[in-house]
Amino acid sequence: MVRRALRSRTLRRVKVKTPGNSVKTHFRKRKPKIAHCGKCGAILKGIARETPRKIQNMPKTRKKVMRPFSGVLCTKCSRALFKEKAKSLR
Repeated sequence: MVRRALRSRTLRRVKVKTPGNSVKTHFRKRKPKIAHCGKCGAILKGIARETPRKIQNMPKTRKKVMRPFSGVLCTKCSRALFKEKAKSLR
């Protein structure tokens, strides 16, 4: 029987072939959901899909794209926002 802590489905089960030629089940943490745009709901490209601990140890260039609203809005929505702001300044 598996340890009681490993019985829940919060951990995903991965089949791993060991050097002794047997297949064992390893329990690994699940990755979080993919980041989505706050306005249209599209998937944000360039945002890492990792656990908070791994993201903390990543370099800044791999965490997010270098543009305004990078972790919140997709490119289409951010461009539309800038166009609206430019129109209001005229």
